[in-house]
Amino acid sequence: QRHLVESGGGLVQSGGSLRLSCTASGFSLEYFSIGWFRQAPGKEREGISCISSKDDSTYYADSVKGRFTVSRDNAKNTVYLQMNSLNPEDTAVYLCGADLGPPVDPFDTEGYDYWGLGTQVTVSS
Repeated sequence: QRHLVESGGGLVQSGGSLRLSCTASGFSLEYFSIGWFRQAPGKEREGISCISSKDDSTYYADSVKGRFTVSRDNAKNTVYLQMNSLNPEDTAVYLCGADLGPPVDPFDTEGYDYWGLGTQVTVSS
């Protein structure tokens, strides 16, 4: 059975950092583009970052550019999201999705085949 598990969320003060992990079971992430999304209460799911399966090209939403960094470790079958300079607006459930092959639109949720359940990130002011 194929699924994704996110970890690394928690409570952090404004200006702090967290590193999220997205680990796959039942399939190899090496052939998938992995997108990071977040969803705050009452808001739509927002695509914030993606790493392509083709050449590890990376994509970032304007809201996180310069603060977040996505990377992958195929040996560990894991993709990471390093989040720095966090602020209260970053508070949300963070989810990862897997899309077989290069992304057509890295922030379109319809393109993703598998999803994790998410991990909560809370940033206090």
